[in-house]
Order: sequence, then C-alpha cells, then structure tokens
Amino acid sequence: MKKLSINRIVITFLLCTLSIILMPTLTKADSNSIYKKRMALFKKTEAVTQIPWYYFAAIDNYERNAKKDADDEQAVSIEFPTEAWFGLGNAAMINDERLIHFFNGYGKDGNGDQIADPTNPEDVLYTMGNYILQYGQTKDDIKIALWNYYNRDLTVQTIMNTAKVFKRFQDIQLIERDFPVSTSYNYSYRSTWGDKRGFGGLRIHEGTDIFADYGTPVKSTTYGVVEMMGWNLYGGWRIGIRDIYNIYHYYAHMSGYEDDIKVGKVVKPGDVLGGVGSTGYGPPGTSGKFPPHLHYGMYKDNGYSEWSFDPYPYLKKWERMTK
Repeated sequence: MKKLSINRIVITFLLCTLSIILMPTLTKADSNSIYKKRMALFKKTEAVTQIPWYYFAAIDNYERNAKKDADDEQAVSIEFPTEAWFGLGNAAMINDERLIHFFNGYGKDGNGDQIADPTNPEDVLYTMGNYILQYGQTKDDIKIALWNYYNRDLTVQTIMNTAKVFKRFQDIQLIERDFPVSTSYNYSYRSTWGDKRGFGGLRIHEGTDIFADYGTPVKSTTYGVVEMMGWNLYGGWRIGIRDIYNIYHYYAHMSGYEDDIKVGKVVKPGDVLGGVGSTGYGPPGTSGKFPPHLHYGMYKDNGYSEWSFDPYPYLKKWERMTK
C-alpha cells in the first residue's frame, strides 16, 4: 500500500508537470485558431469570386475594429444593413436566397444550402464578393465598389492600406509591436496627453513626448502604411502611419527621414523612419525652439469620426515587450 501511494504521488507530479509544460502550447494554439479559420474563409471566397483574399480580410478587419464592442473570437465581423441584405420588401426577413433576390436584396448563399444567412460567415463573404463583382475585379474597381458601399474616403483608404499590408506579409496575424524610439539609446517620457499648449492658440497636447538625443532612431510601432509625411507648422518634419487596426500613428518634430521612407510604403514594427529632432513651430526648416524629442500621437477611427486618445499606456506596454 505504501509503495502504491508513492507511485500515485509520482504519477500525479509527472502529470501536473506535463500539464504545465503543455499549457502555453495549447493556449497559443487556441489563440491562433481564429486566425486560421478566418484565413480559410478568405481563401475559399477568393476561389469562388476570383477577388484576392486580402481584400476580404481588410474589409473584415476594418469593420471589426470600427465596432465599439467587437467580438475578437467572431469569425467574420462584416455586417450588412438589414434592409440591404433581405431587400426592402422582405419585411419578414425570410432568408431564402430566391426570395431575397426577388426583393433585390444583397444576401447570397455561400455554402450551398440555398439559405442566405447574415450570421453565416461564408454567406457574408460571398455576398460581399458578389457586391464587389458588380464593379469589377481590378484594384480601381474594388475601390469604387468600397466607396459606393461605405460612402467615405477614409474608410476606403484604410481598407486598401490594410489589404496592401496583408498582401505584403501574406498573413493576418500581425500582432508584433515596437517602441517608437530605439531603447538602446537614452530617452525619457511621462504621460503628457491632455496638457495645455500655447503655440498657435490654446489647445491640448494630443500625444506623448519622448525626450531623446538628436538623431536617436525613430521606429514604426506597428504594421501599416505611410499615409502622410512632410512639414507641418506645429509638428515640423512629421510622418503619419495608418495601421491595420484603424489607428493613425503620428510622429512629429523629427530631424529627417530615412531615404526609403515615402508615402504609400508598407512598414512593420521596428522599421526605422528617421531620427529624433526639434523641428516645428515655424516655417519649413525651423528647429531648436524646444529640446529634441519625439511627439507620438494616436488617433482612432470608428467609421464616422476620428479622435485622439492617450498613447501612454500603449507605450509602456510596447516598451516592456521590446526590452
């Protein structure tokens, strides 16, 4: 009996140890599964519509990140207005594809069951594909289709930029991040979002100032596309990057840019954009009116408006991830 008890203890210990070893792997597999499921759906829709998968992925990603309470585990977040899906005369919202077609609704059957279900991801993606095909399959055709669907330039631009990123990296699970200045250099920062600013009129500070020596490398924190660069009265030499989460990242007071940085360039976390400087508060070339630092701002778009929010908590998190 004593020997059996010892064996049980040993077996229990081994099982517990094994479960601890396996637990991170299982958790990682679970977190990856939703991305694999989405990619499989996008690739299937590409096969039946001949529209590249990354456009469907970008539309879905845009809508997910435009929602206030998005479900990150939902396979597809694209939602058609009810009237558009079922047709104006289909008051009972009958999801038979033939009846929807009769009432000029958008809803299509994507999985062969003759039902156009607005909660079925295959039906939703196939419906979006058929909507786009009304305009054509070229890049310009897709832009026109998106504009007619969303009626908003920034939305179309964000989706096209995100599609460009997905196409470049052939992946949708792009979750890496980096700190905006090289952590191998000396730097300091604190929460300065919302502080008062006087130059150009009373206004609030829409970002975090990261103080560092002149020329300290400035890096992309995320995957995205360079949307704007050049001189700004307040920000001096500045650059703006639109990421795949409907967020605009604003870098200001830079000393200059890397030679390969230009509008439209796809960037990833860690890509060097330029250097820390002290430019701004005057006409092009003005510098030295304040100590060298990087102004880093973040702006969220929800499909209707865009607003500034405090980047400080994200900077602290990315700093820990980088180090």
